Amino acid sequence: MNDAVTHESLIGQLQATLGTTAVLTGATDTDGYTEDWRGRYHGEALCVVLPSSTEQVSAVVKLCGAAGVPILPQGGNTSLCGGSVPSNDGRAPVIVNLARMRHIRQVDAANGSMVVEAGCILKTVQDTAADVGRLYPVSLGAEGSCQIGGTLSTNAGGTSVLRYGNTRENVLGLEVVLADGTVWDGLRALRKDNTGIDLKHLFIGAEGTLGIITAAALKLHPLPTHHSLAWFAPRDPAAALQILGMFQSACGSRLSAFEIMNRHQLDLVLANVPNRRNPLAGEHAWHVLVELGDTRDADALEAVLTETLGVAIEQGLVEDAVIAANETQRADLWEVRHSVSEANKKAAVGLTTDCAVPVSSVPEFIAAASRAVHDIVPGLDIAIVGHMGDGNVHFIPMFSFDAWEALSDSAAMGEAMRACVNDVAARLSGTFSAEHGVGQTGLPLMARYKSSAELTLMRTVKAALDPQQLLNPGRLIP
Repeated sequence: MNDAVTHESLIGQLQATLGTTAVLTGATDTDGYTEDWRGRYHGEALCVVLPSSTEQVSAVVKLCGAAGVPILPQGGNTSLCGGSVPSNDGRAPVIVNLARMRHIRQVDAANGSMVVEAGCILKTVQDTAADVGRLYPVSLGAEGSCQIGGTLSTNAGGTSVLRYGNTRENVLGLEVVLADGTVWDGLRALRKDNTGIDLKHLFIGAEGTLGIITAAALKLHPLPTHHSLAWFAPRDPAAALQILGMFQSACGSRLSAFEIMNRHQLDLVLANVPNRRNPLAGEHAWHVLVELGDTRDADALEAVLTETLGVAIEQGLVEDAVIAANETQRADLWEVRHSVSEANKKAAVGLTTDCAVPVSSVPEFIAAASRAVHDIVPGLDIAIVGHMGDGNVHFIPMFSFDAWEALSDSAAMGEAMRACVNDVAARLSGTFSAEHGVGQTGLPLMARYKSSAELTLMRTVKAALDPQQLLNPGRLIP
């Protein structure tokens, strides 16, 4: 039986199992699933399926396995590294998009947990938790469109890692469809379960290469009811690092965010996203958003914020600062921070990197990476935005659209730029992927920066769980 007949038969079986409206085959129907949101990656898919239950996902996996057809699990398709769309490797996959699996199965405020399906939008999960006085803390710019399954598969970070950790730290259990269609029910909402290998961690951050996450038991926290936020201009990144230490000493766990960006990044937001304003008068080379949160005593929260900033100003570490006077101003300042990806997409071709280094090395990383980029293209604009509190810096060389088109080999330029930045992170005992995942962009870098022992272990796990190599092949493991 040739491939065309096999594929036609598989599509018919999928339609019989899910219904014809849940199997998309025409280009006009599948385009939104086969291209990433920035328009940089596009691949061919055999079809897109939209299962509405774990049982349907299991059935799809079994059918694809019998036909020997690859499977690409997909969430909200908000990836920044091409991880959520097909590769053009000659093996068109069945895309399994989980958008219809969006039920919230259980909310247990007393246990601090909720069980949600993988297609739930992150913002919906946050709002549902808040309705019962709890917080699901994973927060990022795409939270209005990204799905929980995608955040799990990439171990998403965001702006609250400083206080609450990555996604991995906020997951209690998982439900996963394995490569043979078996459903593993690990939805135990326990803080302590010392009964062998904690299997959920195999699938968090594995980018759909080991199984398809269909539901998760998430960890909830007390909902901070009071916040105090300031936007200030530090003298330089070294001063920002010193101020971070001051806030950590003064505030402890109440420090929930410490975000840094350079002037060029702020200028891109102001120029390309409507209704965004410069928080400070004048121009400054560096900007930091700092936020404290607590469940009580708003006056004490603002007092410690004001006092700590005052000491930093007296020491010459801060050039200017503003404190949000109300919730509207607080939201406006966060909107500036969360508008970065939208602004960069509109402004130019940004070669996004996702490095993390020890927090103490952030100023050195920024300086050394800047020199490395300018050794290749002197004077090139660089947008920098990062979660300084956890050492994750998005260092983004920016080419105008015309300059990018004029390059004789843009692929080679992109590779050279990312390599020089990632090499600096590696020298500082850092990583090239902190929160975005590996995707297509980072796949060659796995061989460059991972040891042979690490890659061998990953291949061993992959072979054990997916012997046919059908789950998101050509990803994560070179």
